Amino acid sequence: MLENFWFNVQYGMNHVLDINGYDHVLFLMVLAVPYLFKDWKRVLLLVTTFTLGHTLSLVLAAYGIVSVNGKLVEFLIPVTILIAALYNVFTAGKKFKSTKVGLLFFTTLFFGLVHGLGFAREFKMFSGQSENKLELLIEFALGIELAQVIIVFIVLFIGFLCQTIFRLSRRDWVMVISAVVVGLVIPMIMGSDLLN
Repeated sequence: MLENFWFNVQYGMNHVLDINGYDHVLFLMVLAVPYLFKDWKRVLLLVTTFTLGHTLSLVLAAYGIVSVNGKLVEFLIPVTILIAALYNVFTAGKKFKSTKVGLLFFTTLFFGLVHGLGFAREFKMFSGQSENKLELLIEFALGIELAQVIIVFIVLFIGFLCQTIFRLSRRDWVMVISAVVVGLVIPMIMGSDLLN
């Protein structure tokens, strides 16, 4: 029982940490890069919101409630990353207004729904004819959450080092990382099957 639980959690972690599927990591980077360690509660809430969206779309797809064109989803995933990165570029160095918090969480939830649809086909194969799809999903989501927290911690830690040791301003740190992500996702968008 515990062995199955750990296998499913690891499967979720590997989904996020897979070097070939680095789109998830890129999204987490642009989600976390504007924040500092002191903002850990907000970042954790954002990451959990993203996981909830991801898991909800997996539940809907696993039970056949929602079915979306795979090519469209594979196109939309890098678009969500591009939008988040560009948002960072245009808001870097500006004070966050509390009125925008709700919009930020809603957008993160929506982007989580899109990212979850991208994994739905693979999850269906993974879960097969299992009677406990919901249990599998919860264990898988726990693995995703753990991996995301690790990635976010690394982003916050590197940000801390760059801003304290290397004296990079917070604005420049956000701009550099977000611009790098923009440069990585544009070829993903242009190379998507939907456009070719």
